[in-house]
Amino acid sequence: MTVPHILVTGSSRGIGAAILDALTAAGARVVGQGTRSGIAADFTDPMAPRALWDAALDQLDGRIDVLVNNAGIFEAAPIDLDDDDWAEAWGRTMQVNLTASAQLCRFAVRHWQAGSRGGRIVNIASRAAYRGDSPAHWHYAASKAGMVGMTKSIARGYAAQEVLAFAICPGFTMTGMAEDYLASRGGDKLLADIPLGRVAMPEEVATMAKFCALEAPASMTGAVLDVNGASYVR
Repeated sequence: MTVPHILVTGSSRGIGAAILDALTAAGARVVGQGTRSGIAADFTDPMAPRALWDAALDQLDGRIDVLVNNAGIFEAAPIDLDDDDWAEAWGRTMQVNLTASAQLCRFAVRHWQAGSRGGRIVNIASRAAYRGDSPAHWHYAASKAGMVGMTKSIARGYAAQEVLAFAICPGFTMTGMAEDYLASRGGDKLLADIPLGRVAMPEEVATMAKFCALEAPASMTGAVLDVNGASYVR
């Protein structure tokens, strides 16, 4: 059986690191991207996704079977910011969270179209795509909603070419980003909104990502999977 070759973005810590570990433990050959480990790529630079893709292909002997888009930022942009600062925050969040992921999805689909094996995309979105987020994070919610819409479009558009696409929507997860947000918003009050009584662990999200990357049946393509402790049910 052929060993899957996988590219995981945002793999330095938190969910991304847990995904990388889970896929590696499952026997896949994995290349990560991040600011602390793996291939360095700053997604605020529109040229970075192409450089990352080419570098990952080089490390994986010219073949990538699965793309996991996990990289993202969570920055506040309250409406009372200066106009230019507010627009800059929106542009930066959209570039990193959505456009860079779209660029990598495009490279992946074209890579698989040029071959004969098909491939899989796993996009790590957010509960915010459906429920929304705080008044200072419209842009974050919008970027993740865009990721869900993109995933569904890819699934519908390329299933016949054996290109499968899945999205995972975590709620609060015990990462650096979530810890900072919980602290700033009153952790106990926010936890009370999660029927499970706790935030998700990165390993729980990684379990779902591994399933989508390696095991999910083809008929599941286009699925959006929630990991939020029943804090938002659809």
